[in-house]
Amino acid sequence: MFTAASTTHRHNTLLHPQEIIETRLWLEEHDWLYRLLHSEANVSPTFRLPDLISACVSQVFAQPDAPARIFRFLGTELVLRSPQTPRRRESMWRSQYLLLQDLQRSPANRHPNPKFQLDQLTTACAALCRAHDPEGTSVLQQARLNMVERSQFERLSASG
Repeated sequence: MFTAASTTHRHNTLLHPQEIIETRLWLEEHDWLYRLLHSEANVSPTFRLPDLISACVSQVFAQPDAPARIFRFLGTELVLRSPQTPRRRESMWRSQYLLLQDLQRSPANRHPNPKFQLDQLTTACAALCRAHDPEGTSVLQQARLNMVERSQFERLSASG
């Protein structure tokens, strides 16, 4: 139920590595990102939710202790929420999904430790960003940096 699914065909994966991947986000963090999506600060360009979610992931993973911070949040805060908490289906860019996928497959997420799913890892990144910067200014800046990175990758791919 909480698995990732590509929004493009499987055979296009090698041709278009910047595709978006489906994820889910817990309601509290989704609502925060939705407010950021519609905030006056989100202009020129107006970033969409895949950009904002991916920016949260990038921003958390830019820290040297990212896995520890994520698992600390999951083990001390998210675990106390009801497992029946609603989630919203959203998307993120593939490059940020791959960061979360590596973390999901890491020893820290294996027996004897609890197993956290993609939606929980994604939610943790958004929650950590919200705690650090409730206004979301740094998330919008990271979305710009991610856009530049994607543009550079696409330019290199087109010329190669």
